[in-house]
Amino acid sequence: MRGRQRWLGAAVALLAAASMSSGARAQAALTGLVSSSEEGAMESVLVSAKKEGSTITTTMVTDEQGRYSFPAARMEAGKYTISIRAIGYKLDGPKTVDVPSGSTATADLKLGKVKSLVSQLSNAEWLLSLPGADKQKAFLTMCVGCHTLQRVLTSNHDAAEFQQVFLRMARYSPGSTPTNPQPLLPGPRGERPAVTGDAAKAAAEFLASVSLGNSEAIEYPLKTLPRPKGRSTKVLITEYDLPRKGALPHDVIVDKGGQVWYSDFGAQFVGVLDPKTGTTKDIAIPVVRPEQPKGGLDIEFDPDGNIWLAMMYQAAIAKVDRKTHEVSVFPFPKEWISTSAQASMVSPTYSNVDGKVWTNNQEDHLNYRLDLATGKFENPGPAKTPAGKQIRAYGMPTDHHNNLYQLEFGGGSIGRRDAKTLEVTIWPTSGALSRPRRGRVDEQSRLWFAEYGGNGIGMFDPQTDAIKGWRLPTPWSAPYDVVAIKNGTEVWTGSMLTDQVSRLDTATGQVVDYLLPRTTNIRRVFVDSSGERPILWVGSNHGAAILKVEPLD
Repeated sequence: MRGRQRWLGAAVALLAAASMSSGARAQAALTGLVSSSEEGAMESVLVSAKKEGSTITTTMVTDEQGRYSFPAARMEAGKYTISIRAIGYKLDGPKTVDVPSGSTATADLKLGKVKSLVSQLSNAEWLLSLPGADKQKAFLTMCVGCHTLQRVLTSNHDAAEFQQVFLRMARYSPGSTPTNPQPLLPGPRGERPAVTGDAAKAAAEFLASVSLGNSEAIEYPLKTLPRPKGRSTKVLITEYDLPRKGALPHDVIVDKGGQVWYSDFGAQFVGVLDPKTGTTKDIAIPVVRPEQPKGGLDIEFDPDGNIWLAMMYQAAIAKVDRKTHEVSVFPFPKEWISTSAQASMVSPTYSNVDGKVWTNNQEDHLNYRLDLATGKFENPGPAKTPAGKQIRAYGMPTDHHNNLYQLEFGGGSIGRRDAKTLEVTIWPTSGALSRPRRGRVDEQSRLWFAEYGGNGIGMFDPQTDAIKGWRLPTPWSAPYDVVAIKNGTEVWTGSMLTDQVSRLDTATGQVVDYLLPRTTNIRRVFVDSSGERPILWVGSNHGAAILKVEPLD
């Protein structure tokens, strides 16, 4: 009797295991093993699948056994194109797969070594590879706003020609690309050279000596960052192609209804994406100064959920009604602006406190304030302390009292302008060239900010006047923007250089880097923390796409 009971128990266990296994398989729409003759089964390979005719690409990362698995909830039945990202490798096959309805497709992928790494290097890997000290190479970070470093370091210019290139590039607006150059008008800031004088001569000679397009260039090994391991592989990435191939999604934010809004750095549009369908609508932003470069930068929500846009060289800010999409434009007074005026920032987040929306004129680093009741601007003048010290801000987040923070991208300080008295206080950050760029204020009124030059994340606590910092482990991360969630226990940032986004645990200092499926020039970062796990949204500023990054742990 006991033997029969043991036999029945074993049979039940086997049936249960088989049922669980079958259930696990049913939950996957596509799975397989990734391998190469060099490594065998390969961990940390990004596998991307895009359905024929779709604008949405889904990416998973292989685990320690080299296996990938796409959730059934994220894949409809159909024919998919497969692509991979693994530095030094290419996909030999298969490159397409049919996913049936209601069952799991299997595709084991074979990778082969590439003959050259040149087309696969990220901007950070180019900087790691170049000989010389970091200070000698730092000027190249100014180039990635418009194109990759591959374009620079495979050219055949000599030193004299590179100096001419510096001058030519300085005459384009930041919202330019190689396919859409937008010249600046002559004026106080009609040229924006990355290097000048003797530094320009030295930089040109350096580039001529290392550019792979020159037959006389010195030889140097191409260095790569390690592929993601461990927690960095536990992620699902969704990429939404935008219908306009020239779109530059600089800032991306998500409203309470789940709609995704973005600013276009090179055109007069605000876009809104429905992530459930992938459909996008362009909302035209009126042109105020036809002769000036087009495009917007900072995009923010006001307390009512409406969208505000800083219109850059149009020297204006705009409000977009979230429901009707009606656009209201507020141009700067003509007597305040020159040919180089630009509104890069807008801060309506706490405008309900006093009825004021902060903005700036980046030309002369002035703060402006729009009175919502009258529709008129006021100019409080330069942000100077009572002792006369001035801070020249780029990032301009506000706190819960609508006081205005000032992030000194050109130096190593942060400041705060009191909304009532307009008095300014300035604090030094971790270094003279830490270059605070952009950030946000958390629930506890602490300011979190990116230290672009310091390769780290900073936090200012106004209760103690103390600044704390965390350095990112990946060199040349150069974070552009940061956002804190969970009462500051977790902070996210992204990079224009590494093609990675980073997730910081502030209690332990541990950083998880997630590699993205392709070259991704990241500016603003936005985290939706309303669900069980945080979801990061970023724009691919040169890829005409919006990315959603979902950690699976």
